[in-house]
Amino acid sequence: MDSKLLSSLMDPAILFFFFGLFAAAVRSNLEIPPAVVKFFSLYLLMSIGLKGGAEIAKTGIGGDAFVALGLALFMSALVPAYSFLILRRKMGPYDAAATAATYGSVSAVTFIATGAFLTRENIEFGGHMTVAMVLMESPAIIMAVLLARWVRSRDPATAQLGETLSMGKILHEAFTDGAHLLLLGSLAIGAMAGEAGTKVMEPFSNQLFKGILAFFLLEMGLLVVRRMREAGGLKPFYVAFGLVMPIINASIAIALAYLFGLSIGDATLLAALAASASYIVVPAVVRYAIPEAQPSIYFTMALAVTFPFNIVIGIPLYFHIVNTLWGTA
Repeated sequence: MDSKLLSSLMDPAILFFFFGLFAAAVRSNLEIPPAVVKFFSLYLLMSIGLKGGAEIAKTGIGGDAFVALGLALFMSALVPAYSFLILRRKMGPYDAAATAATYGSVSAVTFIATGAFLTRENIEFGGHMTVAMVLMESPAIIMAVLLARWVRSRDPATAQLGETLSMGKILHEAFTDGAHLLLLGSLAIGAMAGEAGTKVMEPFSNQLFKGILAFFLLEMGLLVVRRMREAGGLKPFYVAFGLVMPIINASIAIALAYLFGLSIGDATLLAALAASASYIVVPAVVRYAIPEAQPSIYFTMALAVTFPFNIVIGIPLYFHIVNTLWGTA
């Protein structure tokens, strides 16, 4: 485990993340223009979508893939449900619903970093796991909206707001969000073009990938520190939740993956997806669906606590657990 963790930390992309943390901590004026950051995020989503689609075209979606997709959907509905019950004890109901949705959904960058880690370890994983990532976005949003509606129904002051926010509008926001839509489109294009078609894009979508990821993680490091500074810190419970919940979610996912016989690569990716929290797609939708919630809580928890934990410690930890369990099977 120590060698795996050290290997992960010495990856250039991860080192750029640490460098971003350092630069922001010393209040450097280093910054990447927002338009460039937006391009980086869209590039990464397009690249992973094309690769996943090509893999699906090559191998198809068989029994193992359906099992993995079913487990992904199950986790995306289960996590927000029990997260809400836990969070409700320490924060307001709307903040609890929004945070539960954030943790029920996924971080595409965590998924990408996990895929890069597995590739470095020469561990194969199915292209259908990209589909799993896409599928895990919406159930968490729907669960959060249902929870928020339940809370509003018990509060006369906000009951009318719940009537004006229709499920159709909220689902439209979720599915037409630019990042989500690009991932879906790239996945479909990769599947239609197949391996031969996506090979034409390889100089752009594959060979530049590692460098773009390093730049994006540099920006994430800068953003983590600056977001924490702007938020003025988080309550100890919020920090503890952001650190402990990923381990709990990943443990459940690993247990299910072991029970249903997923491969080491697919199990590690499922664990990383279950352990991650969305700080791009879901917060954008939750701002519209649950306007009573405070973004400074759910966004900061996902970005400044859970994301760094998964990138630095979580991914090699989940892989170590999976590798150990599958090795003794």
